Amino acid sequence: MIRRLRDPDAIAAIATALRRAHGDDVARAMLVEGMTLAALIDGVLSSPIKNSDAVRITARALASGDFIFTPDLGSLWRLKYIYAGPHSMDVVDMAIATPDETIASTAVRLRLL
Repeated sequence: MIRRLRDPDAIAAIATALRRAHGDDVARAMLVEGMTLAALIDGVLSSPIKNSDAVRITARALASGDFIFTPDLGSLWRLKYIYAGPHSMDVVDMAIATPDETIASTAVRLRLL
């Protein structure tokens, strides 16, 4: 059964970034078998697009519902951006903030539905 993506443009941009960073086979495995949020962020931020565009694409893809998260985040969560420094606008990492806790990108696993 083929499932339609809710945000195919964002997923395509992420897949392209992961392919550039890791190669086709590894990128496919990361999307299908799962990866940490940290691995996704690393792949997207290492792509040759502006930091702000990479962050925007990642945020769109995560909010689209096209990924399954582990642990289950529930319906109320938001992305928390971690910047390079106090006066920097360059995002270097993200975390997931829920009403109960903030989960580091290394502790969140996701895979494409």
